[in-house]
Amino acid sequence: MDDTALDELGAGKYLLVTSYRRNGTPVATPVWVVRDGDALGVWTAAESWKVKRIRNRADVLVGPCDLRGNPTGEQVPATAEICDPATTARYRRLIARKYGLAGRLTLLGSRLRRGPDGTVGVRIVLAP
Repeated sequence: MDDTALDELGAGKYLLVTSYRRNGTPVATPVWVVRDGDALGVWTAAESWKVKRIRNRADVLVGPCDLRGNPTGEQVPATAEICDPATTARYRRLIARKYGLAGRLTLLGSRLRRGPDGTVGVRIVLAP
């Protein structure tokens, strides 16, 4: 794994995660990202389509992007997995720290709308 790529992707504001439908069609989604040791962490609604796609097929592409999901760099292969509640809670704390007030408000709004178990963390490991 390339630590430089991991550092750059983890330091960016947005990560473009491309997951795949059952028929193989790629679907790209911009998300907030944090560094989690030798992996990247993202946080999303538990019932989102990206979570369903990742459960069906763990291989993804990831790369830097802007707010609208326009790629700003190279997309690289990776593997994604849905996290347990403890890891999800850690990602929430890391997101709150990295994204400041906007992150905390987004997390609060999500908790109020979806409840405490309505979101999950997704751990992304870059392919070697």
